Amino acid sequence: MSPIKWADCHDPTGRVHGLPTFPWRLAPDGLATRRQLRALGLRPGGQDIAGQVLRPRRRRDPLAAFLYRVDRALPVRPMTPAKATALARANTARRTCPECQTDAGYVIPAALGMCVPCAYPETEQPAV
Repeated sequence: MSPIKWADCHDPTGRVHGLPTFPWRLAPDGLATRRQLRALGLRPGGQDIAGQVLRPRRRRDPLAAFLYRVDRALPVRPMTPAKATALARANTARRTCPECQTDAGYVIPAALGMCVPCAYPETEQPAV
């Protein structure tokens, strides 16, 4: 893909990109990204993408963020007890070392696959 310039990012009719396109940080009022909706306590709720914002980058494809209409957004679904239990179990599993079966107190790095004391047993650990 050829490099996109700032001027190419302004296409409010959607003629060039197929979607109404705006430069990064210059989306019109009433449109928001998923993160912005979440900060407002909303979710897209199945609506179609209303537009996009593009941020050009050198030698790579531009960053894109899809926009949704705020007036059509729905409230975020509340956390159910079953979801909270499942999330707690998943986080506990991410902290449990498969070698020594202890809770490491942090998320086990995927690169190591085990807690730091098990990965580097010859290194002295400071006393806590």
